[in-house]
Amino acid sequence: MRLGYCCINLSLKPHGVSTNRGMTRKTWLRDGRDRAGQLAYANLVDLLSILQWNVQHDIHVYRMSSDLFPWMSEYQFEDLPNFPQLQHRLTQVGDYIKQHGLRISFHPGQFNVLASPTDDIVRRTVWELDQHSRIMDLMGLTADYNSAINIHIGGSYGDKVSALDRFCHNFEQLAPSTKSRLVVENDDKPTQYSVHDLYYLVYQKVGTPVTFDHFHHTLHTDNMSHMDAAHLAASTWGKYTPLQHYSDSRKIHEDASVNSRAHSDHLYSTIPSYGLTPDVELEVKQKDLALIQYRSRTFLEVVS
Repeated sequence: MRLGYCCINLSLKPHGVSTNRGMTRKTWLRDGRDRAGQLAYANLVDLLSILQWNVQHDIHVYRMSSDLFPWMSEYQFEDLPNFPQLQHRLTQVGDYIKQHGLRISFHPGQFNVLASPTDDIVRRTVWELDQHSRIMDLMGLTADYNSAINIHIGGSYGDKVSALDRFCHNFEQLAPSTKSRLVVENDDKPTQYSVHDLYYLVYQKVGTPVTFDHFHHTLHTDNMSHMDAAHLAASTWGKYTPLQHYSDSRKIHEDASVNSRAHSDHLYSTIPSYGLTPDVELEVKQKDLALIQYRSRTFLEVVS
C-alpha cells in the first residue's frame, strides 16, 4: 500500500511553494491570458519542487491541484503567450513523474456534473474535464488510470437511475484521453451514490473504475461491509492499481460540533488493506505532515 496526499505541501508552504496561484475575476478581465500564463508557469515550477520533495520522502502518490492553470475554462493552453515555456515545464514534470514511477491524479471540483439535466452545465463540465486531461497529455503521460481524473457523479435530481443514465450518455462526449482517465468516487450521503450504485450503473455500462473512499462508505454503506465494498471497487481497476481515499472523522476525533462529513486534520485509525494493495490518497487537512506522522506512528507500533 502506497500513501499520498492532496495538492498542498505544508512542509514547503512556509517557503512560498504553491501550485494554487490564481487571480480574481477582476484581474482576469484586466490582465487575461498574460497573467494566467505567468501564474501557471510559477505553479508548474513549484509542482516539480513538490514532486521532488515527495520522492525524497518516499511519497509516490500525489493529487495535483486543479488550479495549476488559472481560469483554464476560458482558453486553450496553446493560446497562452508563454506556451512554449509552459510546455517545457510540463515536459519536465511529466518526465520526472515517469522517471520515478509516481501515481498522480486530479480531482476536479463539484461543479463538474456530467449527470446534470442542464445542457450548459454538461458542456462546461466536458470542457473542464478535457482541460484536466490535456494537462496530463502535455506532460507526456499515457492516457490511462495511472493518471486518474477522479470525480463525483453529483446530484441525483430525485431519480438516481436517470441521473446515472445521463452520466453514461454524456461520458461519450469526453475526449478519448479523458475517458481513458476518468474514475468515479462513492459519496457520503444516502441520496447520492454508493459503491454498489457506481459498480452496477456506471462501471458495467461505460467501464469507469470506482475509487473507494473509506470515510464516505462509513457514512453511506448501502448495506455493504467495508471489505466487500473495497473489493468490489478494486475489481473495476483491471490491471491498474486501485486508487482509494482515506480520512478519519473530524467530528469523532477533533471537534464534536462540526458536520459528521467533515474530514479530520490527522489520522487516528490504522488504514485497513482488506487484503488489497491500493494507492491511497489521504484526505486529511494536515496533508504531508499527517502522512509522515502516520508512518512514524505505524512504524513504532510494528517495532514495539
